[in-house]
Amino acid sequence: MKKFLFTILLLLLNHFTFSQSFRLITYNLRYDNADDGVNQWGNRREKVAELIKKYNPDIFGVQEGLHNMLEDLKILLPEYNFVGVGRDDGKTKGEYSAIFYKRDLIKVEQDSTFWLSKTPAVAGSKSWDAAITRICTWAKFKDIKSGKQFYLFNTHFDHMGDTARLQSALLLKKTGMMKAGGLPIVFMGDFNSEPEELPYKVMTNNNEGPIKDSFYSAIKNAADTLCTFTGFEVNGKICERIDYIFTDQYWLVKFYNIIRDNDGTYYYSDHLPVMCEVEIVK
Repeated sequence: MKKFLFTILLLLLNHFTFSQSFRLITYNLRYDNADDGVNQWGNRREKVAELIKKYNPDIFGVQEGLHNMLEDLKILLPEYNFVGVGRDDGKTKGEYSAIFYKRDLIKVEQDSTFWLSKTPAVAGSKSWDAAITRICTWAKFKDIKSGKQFYLFNTHFDHMGDTARLQSALLLKKTGMMKAGGLPIVFMGDFNSEPEELPYKVMTNNNEGPIKDSFYSAIKNAADTLCTFTGFEVNGKICERIDYIFTDQYWLVKFYNIIRDNDGTYYYSDHLPVMCEVEIVK
């Protein structure tokens, strides 16, 4: 009996010693556009960096980040490294779907980018009715403390093509599930699709499959709005929910929020960041 109780205690200690929570954020930064006037990147970069410091994610994925924007964030947030490439040439040209991570806490074991097209290995490729080139960047991460591994995919679907968004969802989910091979997986990004649309339903199987919208699976939900695309103006008329963090059955989603920090007049991007806290439980 004593041996049995000791074994149970050892298992419990092992669980609490090696369980690890991760704070995740997905954030469409709005690309560096001189036509944005007071909201152009040069006036927002410090605000974005301060928001990241405030909420302190272990990993955050960005969309619409141009190379100069990512270099700014590397300087302003020196505890993070990032993986990713520009969508136009597979190097530094065009928007990234980069993944930033705390290098002292998390190790990158593999990473790559594929194109949301019929030829996903071809840099700059686009297909179907996509208006512009779109990509997904992924990484296989290892938590340095616990040794646990997981995959994270960060993407940005097309804003115009209905077929492109649907085919991108099919490609993303198939590729992710094949690569993960039973390891925990996270999909995040700007999917340019609302919950009633087909791409969302493909990703989540109406939230009845192993991949679920973290908004619905969170134990605690602090979001006081369902808008993630708002435009820059606080209390403006735009309200669309198109940015998500999807997790599979290997994760416990402990907390979810849509961050609404602003300077009183404008948000720090035309999208709001989505944040959740997750723990590997299987």
